[in-house]
Amino acid sequence: MKLRWAEPALAALALVVARVIAATWRIRVRGSEHLAALRSSGRPFVFVLWHSRILPLLYHHRHEGVVLLISRHRDAEHLARLAERWGYRFVRGSSKRGGEVGLLGIVRNLQEGNVAAVTPDGPRGPAEKVKPGALAAAQHAGAALLPIGARASSAWWLSSWDRFCIPKPFAAIEIVYGPPVEVPPGKEELRHGIGVVEAALQAVTYPP
Repeated sequence: MKLRWAEPALAALALVVARVIAATWRIRVRGSEHLAALRSSGRPFVFVLWHSRILPLLYHHRHEGVVLLISRHRDAEHLARLAERWGYRFVRGSSKRGGEVGLLGIVRNLQEGNVAAVTPDGPRGPAEKVKPGALAAAQHAGAALLPIGARASSAWWLSSWDRFCIPKPFAAIEIVYGPPVEVPPGKEELRHGIGVVEAALQAVTYPP
């Protein structure tokens, strides 16, 4: 009972610690021309990223009004609170709970001209394997998918399903954008797009 009572306080402390550590990171960016081209076009698009790298990428794109797809799972509540502090909006849903509702929310936001972000291997894996939800949402809304990855010079790796990455204080973080991926209409195009996006995410997460 005592541990359960302490959970909210520990979660609040973790959020403060995350914000303090993030402020010390030294970030450099590669492939920013891909992001700039999409922004200048005025088209809606979806950031796609592996779940394990969400923390440094959330920090880098804070206060831009990006719409996140956040799981209804209890473990995602801490992430939702941090994202809200960093200026994100979100819709709730996942591949297991309320997935269709969440993806419809992403489609509506894209159709309204907003930028969204989805972890296509979330919320519970398998890690670094693309599921079709993000691609289907972009396909339906006529939006592009923008692969984005991050790697840190030093980090803690949690023993979670995705080996969640928490860059250490003063870590050098390289953020990489890949070329946008288009998924034309059709089931065959969707199936093909899964492999394309998976390869693109590997390229930006583990660049040479």
